[in-house]
Amino acid sequence: MIATPQQLADVLRPVKHVLLDFDGPVCSVFASLPAPEVARRLREGLLVAGEQAPTGAEEESDPLALLRLVAGARPDLTESTDAALAVLETEAVRVARPTPGGESVLRAAVRSGRLVSVVSNNAGAAIETYLSGHGLSGYVEGVFGRIPGDPSSMKPNPRLLLEAMEAAGTGPEHCIFIGDAARDVEAGEAAGVPTIGYANKPGKASKLAAAGSVVIVDSMELIAEALA
Repeated sequence: MIATPQQLADVLRPVKHVLLDFDGPVCSVFASLPAPEVARRLREGLLVAGEQAPTGAEEESDPLALLRLVAGARPDLTESTDAALAVLETEAVRVARPTPGGESVLRAAVRSGRLVSVVSNNAGAAIETYLSGHGLSGYVEGVFGRIPGDPSSMKPNPRLLLEAMEAAGTGPEHCIFIGDAARDVEAGEAAGVPTIGYANKPGKASKLAAAGSVVIVDSMELIAEALA
């Protein structure tokens, strides 16, 4: 199920624009500041502001899912909750764990004459903080995080992918998306962009295959080598 070097080379040959997910392919955002702790702080912030967390929020350990939940139940709290999450994400990326091979993909893509855009459900400010802190900003053409105050912009919505292509002046036929979740593949499909699935955890390969990934890898280094 894992792609061979030849399969990867064939997929990447026509690519001029690499669209890259952030949490997973580039780094593990919540490796040192765990997602459940971020979700807890978000709930705590609501209480401090005198607001009651929506039904189901207490059990939600995924901060991005919690943001969606708040937006659905209390639209009036969406903007402030999103802003609070962006601050926590920025704190998290300062101690995030780099993904082996993630930086190599950025460097190899640019050295081969390709553009790179980061397209992520995470906050753009957090992504830019990470890239700057690791000396990677110069390898990225554009950062397309979720639209502040609008969690509906997050994948599987293709909006961010479409915006990245429009900004770079490229079309789906010259792009590839690299993501580690079924929602990434779904967003890619909706935007007309094939997706390489990054199976960084047990069980992910089958889910990415079922979602429609064109090929699957278990190492970002494999992609870097193919790009080079």
